[in-house]
Amino acid sequence: MRITAVTCVKNEGPFLLEWIAFNRVIGVTDFLFYSNDCTDGTDRLLDSLGAQGIVTHLPNPATNRNYQMQALKDARRQPVVTQADWVWVADVDEFLNIHVGDHRLPALIAACGDPQAISLHFQFFANGGIEEFVDEPIIAQFTRSHNPDIWCADTAIEVKSLVRQDFPLGYYGAHRPFHDDSKVQPHWTDGAGRQVPAPFRTAVNKRRIRAFPARGARRFATLNHYALRSLDSYLVKNDRGDVNREHRAFDDTYWRDRNDAAWEDRSIQRYLPALRAEMDRLKALPGIAELHANAVAAHRARRDALLADPAYRAMQAQLREASPYSAAEAQVRAEIGLK
Repeated sequence: MRITAVTCVKNEGPFLLEWIAFNRVIGVTDFLFYSNDCTDGTDRLLDSLGAQGIVTHLPNPATNRNYQMQALKDARRQPVVTQADWVWVADVDEFLNIHVGDHRLPALIAACGDPQAISLHFQFFANGGIEEFVDEPIIAQFTRSHNPDIWCADTAIEVKSLVRQDFPLGYYGAHRPFHDDSKVQPHWTDGAGRQVPAPFRTAVNKRRIRAFPARGARRFATLNHYALRSLDSYLVKNDRGDVNREHRAFDDTYWRDRNDAAWEDRSIQRYLPALRAEMDRLKALPGIAELHANAVAAHRARRDALLADPAYRAMQAQLREASPYSAAEAQVRAEIGLK
């Protein structure tokens, strides 16, 4: 079974080897990376891995800021995708935690009844009070999350999707595939093997991302999303260009929404022995350990440069003191008189 992971990256150098190794452990056989505007050595590390047959690395073809959708459009013509049995579209901070069988992708596919697509629900992992970036596996460091069935005020939580080659594909979306819903109803399940609901499946539904309740959907797998990581790394993430913060105050809503630490879940750590062994194998390839170390150093250097800026020191202080409640939860607490 050939399973290709497709992703877009910018300045993710310190985190690449863990994500590649983890996905190899769960059964991904091929990787298609698109990169743009990297300053931390991400592109050089991917080029070296590509030269040694581990990944396919291409410059992002985007002609505007719509990097992901233009890359996904290009991916459809790439041999590493056209020759795959399955395509997994995900980001480098997302790790698929499989709960059945041998905890690999073939076991998940079998448990879901061999459908044409599987959409897996996010579980957002909190920062957990970790300030310093350390070069250790993310899945070992961050263990707290929201209640898996409720995120902020929502019980319908976002997904990412694994898509089989015979899915009647119109185009790949960042979260799910799209098709002509009026012509065919593919066998498409959630992470518990249940057919996805019609409001989610229908492309014309503008609320489709929020139309997929999470309750009961993680029986076979959970998509662990480490959107925050350490406070150091979050500052660097903000700097890389996701949000233009010029001429306006920093808004900590994104951080607060994803920093709900009410739940503990260490189940993904069952992969750690195999993950560390696979990372060691990758680092043993010519030049890879050095390029990884260079990316780690660049990440730390960028953090230090940012903290020389009063605006980023203020951001750091604001995040340290941020409310542990999302905006929605804080509003409810205020309405009933809780501080």
